[in-house]
Amino acid sequence: MDAKTLQQLLFKKIREQLPAHLSLADELGELLDLSPDSVYRRIRGEKPVDLSELQAICKHYQISLDGLLQLESEAVIFQAPGVGNKFIPFTQHMQGMLQQFRYFNSFKKKEIHYLCKDTPFWYFFLFPAMAAFKTFFWCRTINNEPEFQQSKFSLQAYPADECRAIGYSILEEHNKMNSTELWNLESIHSSINQVAYYRDAGIFLERKDLLAVVDDFIQMLDHLQKQAERGTTFMPGDGELKPQGSLQFYVNELILGNNTILLTLDDQQISMITYSVFNYISTRDERFTEKAFGTFNTLLSRSTLISRSGEKERNRFFNTLRDKVNRLKD
Repeated sequence: MDAKTLQQLLFKKIREQLPAHLSLADELGELLDLSPDSVYRRIRGEKPVDLSELQAICKHYQISLDGLLQLESEAVIFQAPGVGNKFIPFTQHMQGMLQQFRYFNSFKKKEIHYLCKDTPFWYFFLFPAMAAFKTFFWCRTINNEPEFQQSKFSLQAYPADECRAIGYSILEEHNKMNSTELWNLESIHSSINQVAYYRDAGIFLERKDLLAVVDDFIQMLDHLQKQAERGTTFMPGDGELKPQGSLQFYVNELILGNNTILLTLDDQQISMITYSVFNYISTRDERFTEKAFGTFNTLLSRSTLISRSGEKERNRFFNTLRDKVNRLKD
């Protein structure tokens, strides 16, 4: 492949990343500080992109030169938001996730596929007590925020209103997308263990705080079961006539993978993998996403669909989860 063709391929990949309402020439002109004429000559391949421009483009759009040049390399470029910062407040992390979902919804076609080793992050913000507990847990135990270290969890003292408002907005954005979720009986175990640890370590200020969190945990499972029954995602209290994203809910009781989010945005695919509990890395590398989607679809073929149909299996699955959560009251 000659240099001109490679350069045109580079700009084709960038164009695929942009929502339809954004201009490739405008975006590149701002990034490279070039006039429209200079940008168009590069897009058409009439003017070669120099190394400094190529560096800026690849960095900004997370494009792998190995993949572009079709090198036989197994290196994959991932983006890791915030990895260079020593500390990011949890509210800032949530704002970043909200911006991501708004970006996803700027595309006409937007589909999300989730391999759920744990319950998807946003569902914890469906109900206030669970939202407050998970926010407190992430801030105190995972993010090690100083103001939480000597405190016990109390709904009155830590209602987490700001984080819940952001989480609710994330849910609303998520519900605009079509979803496929692959669950396992262990997908709620980490949250159960977190509640049990705080209970046994005496970090709940009062038993009523524990009971409120467990009750919301059950409400969350009830809501997820209703979503699976309808085959759509929706907010508590929404009527069936409100526009909603479709939901395919699968259960695989044998295989437990890692938390993986796969996105289809118009003609491009993105793979996101969580790390350090609530952080994530993402890539558009075609080789990686093709393999990730292939594995996900293989797991689906060996799983049971319990959305819309499969009432018996759906009830059995959620009843088992509720039994596990109710034991937290013992």
